[in-house]
Amino acid sequence: MIETNYDVIIIGAGPNGLETGAYLSKAGLKVLILEARHEAGGGLATEEVTLAGYLHNTHAVYMMMVDYAPVYQDFKLEEVYGCRHIYPPLQFALPLSDGRCLCLYSDPEKTARSIAEFSQKDAASYRDLIQQCKQAVADFIAPATYAPPVPALDQVVKLQGTESGRFMLEASEKTPRELVEEHFENEHVRALMLYVATHWGVPYDQSGLGYLSLLYLDRAANYRLVESGSHRAAQGLHKVIHENHGVLLDNEKPARIIIEGGVATGVELHDGTIVKASQAIISTIDPHQTFLQLVGEKNLDKDFVESIKGWQWETHSLLTIQLALAESPDFSAAASNPEINKSFIYILGYETPGSLMEDYDKIENGELPARAAFNCCFPSVHDPTQAPPGRHTGIISRFAPYNLKDGGAEKWYNMEFKEQVAQSCLDTLSKYAPNMTSEKILWKYMTTPKDIQNKFPDMVEGSFKQGLYHPLQMGYLRPNEECSNARTPVKNLYLGGSSSYPGGCVIWGAGYLAANAVAEDKGINKWWREPEMVTKAKEAGLL
Repeated sequence: MIETNYDVIIIGAGPNGLETGAYLSKAGLKVLILEARHEAGGGLATEEVTLAGYLHNTHAVYMMMVDYAPVYQDFKLEEVYGCRHIYPPLQFALPLSDGRCLCLYSDPEKTARSIAEFSQKDAASYRDLIQQCKQAVADFIAPATYAPPVPALDQVVKLQGTESGRFMLEASEKTPRELVEEHFENEHVRALMLYVATHWGVPYDQSGLGYLSLLYLDRAANYRLVESGSHRAAQGLHKVIHENHGVLLDNEKPARIIIEGGVATGVELHDGTIVKASQAIISTIDPHQTFLQLVGEKNLDKDFVESIKGWQWETHSLLTIQLALAESPDFSAAASNPEINKSFIYILGYETPGSLMEDYDKIENGELPARAAFNCCFPSVHDPTQAPPGRHTGIISRFAPYNLKDGGAEKWYNMEFKEQVAQSCLDTLSKYAPNMTSEKILWKYMTTPKDIQNKFPDMVEGSFKQGLYHPLQMGYLRPNEECSNARTPVKNLYLGGSSSYPGGCVIWGAGYLAANAVAEDKGINKWWREPEMVTKAKEAGLL
């Protein structure tokens, strides 16, 4: 029998739910977190899905905001809780069929030298562009990730007051394709830059989200890997919650949020148990489940309901293949540059921007391209703890549609089709790394867009960011004007998931802002301080 009275109830124990719970439980609140799955952490999952001893990061792998997210410093996750990160110096490698390779390093000068082998002009352009991206991220994009959103027109006025702000405004109106073509001329350089600028879900022809391309170009030199697996980050926060007497219940999906007099007062569990929340209920799941199912349309304004029903899911999902390997890949391109075998991320099959855009168009149309192209990484190369001695792990991540034009989403259950898809990916891998023969692949485990939804119901249609990245679903409009600051029209009900501002991809923004909103509204003494970068951005008039 569980206790039935808490200060705060959090729905969902993914990264954002754990983050919010850690902040508020350490602030002295009595916190309950409800998780529908048997394991907390959401996308921060590390599982033995192939063979014993092979640790696979089955959802989130690349941590992009470790150097900015307040959660790491506020809880000393690395020093106290063992959530250490590995920062490979070679971040991206784009091997070519002719044996050459284009490399993107953490050191921009090394990247420029690699680009210079293809185009001196592009090398010079990269030096200038990456410095501007870095400045835009430091001055505004990163601080804005951990501060409440500002209405679009107000934000434009603020940004016009600084040089980096004006650069960002100009770039924001360009599509990723336009941005890349403006700065680079070589087709291979364009392919690499277009891939990293669109990798997290910005369509190559979508204007109005150029600030995300600036972020992704900068972050492409700043990805980290969690030592011993992504789940270590979730474990660290879970320990914080436990130490501060918070409670996490797994296998517990709420039946409804109780609304009394327009106020969210508690949650009814599926067995009929009523659990009360005196201060706040925070939902980190998607808007449809939160409002249409748990709150109920009868408790909401009609126009608000229509705005929630209009929420769009991503058209591009992911299929992934986890690999247990007898040895690490030996790329043909490493013959001229051995450090290529130590790259963090590889882009295989996209040697020109045309091939990338062609695939995006097909996927948008519900087609899975016959030729497999993707990004992949081999975590055990950088962290031997993720595989048995002398053995290795790998992950292939390929964009794919949820609803296939030929067969719909149910076709993902067809084992013959899945095997064909998996083999096409392995064929591409062996093309660039010839030692990756069938004998060296000890086991494989494939996850499709349909599997993503089955595993994470809030990632509807395999929408791994809980919703499309579109100008009308980002910034002050994520998920809409009434809820983007974590508060909702229902008193005491807050949002803190990836469908909220600032978005998904384990950037630790939404959960942090939800904790701040609750603390401010309820007069709770915040033990954490505003990040220095946020203070500086406010003083500069940018926020």
